[in-house]
Amino acid sequence: MYTVKDIFYLALTAYIGQIVMEVDLIPEERKMLLRQLATYIRNKLDQGERVTLNFICTHNSRRSHISQIWAATAAAWYGLDHISTYSGGTEATAFNPRAVKAMERAGFHIYQPRGENPHYNVRFSEYAPALECFSKTYDDPFNPAQGFAAIMTCSDADEHCPYIPGTELRLALTYSDPKEADGTTEEANRYDERVRQIGREIFYAMHLVHQLQ
Repeated sequence: MYTVKDIFYLALTAYIGQIVMEVDLIPEERKMLLRQLATYIRNKLDQGERVTLNFICTHNSRRSHISQIWAATAAAWYGLDHISTYSGGTEATAFNPRAVKAMERAGFHIYQPRGENPHYNVRFSEYAPALECFSKTYDDPFNPAQGFAAIMTCSDADEHCPYIPGTELRLALTYSDPKEADGTTEEANRYDERVRQIGREIFYAMHLVHQLQ
């Protein structure tokens, strides 16, 4: 009998198999934040409600997209239905090509159109709908207007956007910006590190949700 894990892309399956074994690399203070997220998700699911997660960063170009994609992937991996993931920023720019390439190196399949703010189709499996990823503000009509969790993935957005209408939960789960290494010999490594860190932590949270069933 096939499980959802059997239909993930092979390279991504291998990558996930590694990061789920890296729980000990997550600091305890981070685990506390991730437990808050897991509890929110589990409570919503137990009440028969859809879970809507909006990952927010200043430019919606790197960390917020990476987090959105990993959250959708982890939810599917653990068979957690009724979870929708989004991302947004305090301003719109574009899904950064360096972050796109790093996600591809992790095993995602990404269709890369042209344009100033292209709409990428991101897949973790041929048997699941593609995620439409493009840069937008957190309150763009594409995103939920109410009843969602706002997960702040950068400290700048968390500090300069003190109020987000429609939120049920606001959680500061911030990450260092890989942009700091742009144009250096460490660029690819820094992006790969951030993709792995975010994946590891999001999978930890979704695993907790799965355990709480």
